[in-house]
Amino acid sequence: MSYSFQTNVTSLVAQQNLRVNSDFQSRTITRLTSGYRINSSGDDAAGLAVANKLRSDTTELQQGVRNANDGVSILQIVDGGLNNISNILDRLKTLATQSASDTFSGSRATLNTEFTGLLAEIDRQAANIGLSSGTTGGRFNVSLDVYIGGGDTQAHAKVTIDLSGSANKVDAVGLGVNGNSVSSKANALTALTNLTSAISAMGLVQGAVGTGENTLSYAVQLAQSQISSFSAAQSAIRDADVATEAANLTKAQILQQSSVAALAQANAAPQALLKLLS
Repeated sequence: MSYSFQTNVTSLVAQQNLRVNSDFQSRTITRLTSGYRINSSGDDAAGLAVANKLRSDTTELQQGVRNANDGVSILQIVDGGLNNISNILDRLKTLATQSASDTFSGSRATLNTEFTGLLAEIDRQAANIGLSSGTTGGRFNVSLDVYIGGGDTQAHAKVTIDLSGSANKVDAVGLGVNGNSVSSKANALTALTNLTSAISAMGLVQGAVGTGENTLSYAVQLAQSQISSFSAAQSAIRDADVATEAANLTKAQILQQSSVAALAQANAAPQALLKLLS
């Protein structure tokens, strides 16, 4: 090995190592202060792409859970209305049964007034819960798609609740009791037959709504499980291991201090050559 005033190879090597150690310390501090192992594409390009996809899927599912919970709330409102209409049907059947008996000695006109008033109330309540005839009152008399996400296709990412068709209309027309009366024994007997069919039809609608509520509840459970899994997977890729980075910081600080000390020694080395000239 030759000795030269012009080129201090040892100093150049020490400078290079100092730059490497300084970059290592800076990267470690960045990870500790941000909490992320990946702070730029250069840290892990492939890992960043995977983590971003997982984050996007998680965001989609979080909104999907809100969508499903909104759907459950709407169906619960509809379910409450159906239960009330079912109670009205029970009262209508009571009135029809009373009027259909030859032993009834009261006023059938009075019974019929209440009967027709309750039929009108069924129409009003059916419109309020969105399961009546007409474009406004039948806003939920459709096939409802609730987008949740998490599926391999869009078809698998949504839950469909079918409340469409005349069979799911619960106004007087849909239930087949429109125009019925209890003004006479004969009319009351006809009304009883129709009310029996209406109560059966109401049970089917309530079953469809209840099935929809349960389906959405199960969908929310799956989505929440997926959110937890996707978040854990993303964390494993993106987040910094604090214990590891703390150890790396200590290592980086020691390396930087030793590099500075070694560089000082390397820079001072050429001065020793002056003794050769004395």
